Amino acid sequence: MNKKHVVLKESFRCAILGIVDAWRNERNMKIHTAAMLLALAAGLWLRIDRLEWMFILSAVFLVLTMEMLNTSLERVVDMFTLEYHPLAGAAKNAAAGAALLASVYAILVAAFVLLPPLADRVNIF
Repeated sequence: MNKKHVVLKESFRCAILGIVDAWRNERNMKIHTAAMLLALAAGLWLRIDRLEWMFILSAVFLVLTMEMLNTSLERVVDMFTLEYHPLAGAAKNAAAGAALLASVYAILVAAFVLLPPLADRVNIF
């Protein structure tokens, strides 16, 4: 195996370790994972089409990505200061806000994509 393959393999290993660490240590990552599994199960059960899958998967991966970025920013800020600093607090709040916005987007996508076929399936509305 040449050096480029070793470096690429190591970068994937580090990325996977980062995902596993966030999932093990971050409550919100577990919550987002549970929501993802519910959305995927609902999509399969409701037999949504390809375009609807694209929206669901985009929303899911946006939320997970933003949660990973929020986690990394919080850890970097905590590494540099253990004392409260207004700029550190503002940075952490902004990252948390970005994760919240992604979550709201995912809820809206789920409502638009999953509620109509769910209503048809269970005969409500």
